[in-house]
Amino acid sequence: MNYRHAYHAGNFADVMKHVLLLELMSSLQRKEGGACVIDTHAGCGEYDLRAEEAEKTQEWRQGLGRVLEQPDAVLQSYIDRVTALGAPARYPGSPRLIASMLRPQDRLIACELHTDDAQILRRLFHRDDRVAVHHRDGYASLRAFLPPRPQKRGLVLIDPPFEQPDEFARLADAIAEIRTRFPSGIVAAWYPIKHRTPVRAFHDDLKARGVRSLLACELTLRPPLDPTRLNGSGLLIANPPFGFDNRARELLAVLARILDIEGQTTAQVEWLVGE
Repeated sequence: MNYRHAYHAGNFADVMKHVLLLELMSSLQRKEGGACVIDTHAGCGEYDLRAEEAEKTQEWRQGLGRVLEQPDAVLQSYIDRVTALGAPARYPGSPRLIASMLRPQDRLIACELHTDDAQILRRLFHRDDRVAVHHRDGYASLRAFLPPRPQKRGLVLIDPPFEQPDEFARLADAIAEIRTRFPSGIVAAWYPIKHRTPVRAFHDDLKARGVRSLLACELTLRPPLDPTRLNGSGLLIANPPFGFDNRARELLAVLARILDIEGQTTAQVEWLVGE
């Protein structure tokens, strides 16, 4: 499968991921010292919601569209950020959102393996010396970029396309490696929820590896019983900031209410492993 995010930009999974990502960025910036953010699967940075791909699926209307139609104060920082970056005509990808929050002392390392997307990403950030774009495999880049220098604080975002059948295992490998090489850093790893068995195995794999401080944030539109559908999405946070769990519960509870169409949408924030 050749995954193209242009068909899915701004959908419920994007909104959920980015609401939590902005909260993690805000937490990092409570201290004056610089932070480094690594986006291992950066994509092309922003997406035209009027383009053929987005028009074909209309997925954004059940994600971003519902949030903009039913604004809630709890989600206001997300709403303000995406509208400032062009929504609803355009939707910012993770690197665009991250870059919009960088201070002079912060930096972003954006990795993208797809040649065309990497070129688009380079053009997007060619005037921003806080952002470095690398045309390379994000998983393979971890050893090169961790621990970050000169910043000693930061976040690694892993948002793979799940094109490979062993993606959950690769994700677990990456999380374990990051926690070893960059123990003070935060890891945010996105995963799809189609049915529970692969997700449960992924969580159990991380527990068996001895990875500590794991928080699973999940939003499901419907019970995850049909493996052919994206029924929900999760963001696993390793080493989350203090108090992030309670804030995530507040954010996702509001988001679940807004996105609920079938009367089955739920949000859950659960510690898999404590400190």
